[in-house]
Amino acid sequence: MSEEFEPRIVGFLCNWCTYAGADLAGTSRIQYPPNIRVIRVMCSGAVDSVYVNRALLEGADGVLVGGCHLGDCHYQSGNYKARRRMVLLKNILQTLGMEPERVWVKWISASEGQRFADTVKEMVDELKKLGPNPARERWNI
Repeated sequence: MSEEFEPRIVGFLCNWCTYAGADLAGTSRIQYPPNIRVIRVMCSGAVDSVYVNRALLEGADGVLVGGCHLGDCHYQSGNYKARRRMVLLKNILQTLGMEPERVWVKWISASEGQRFADTVKEMVDELKKLGPNPARERWNI
């Protein structure tokens, strides 16, 4: 009997937009996989690449960084800062032999509950194709 792999996703979601979009998805009863564990941050620009690395090293199969649409950040340019950080992080991950496809950056507004649900569904499907995070095996997680 083989169990189907279910990815574990850590989501760092901006309080003002993506977290509110996730909340809208829930209150609207829009179905999406329960694979995501949400960490609410005030701004996607507050998500340091160290946090993403830590999530991956501790066995998360994927990380979603969600923020306001570019140009709509409540802190003026936080999402641009997040975008720059995640591009650099993905390059570092690739250099270290980790799939950069495990880290997603999405701009989802408070009114886009369906988009949040679709993003989680798509991410789960893509992570199933990639398989478990190699760090899980390494650390017996």
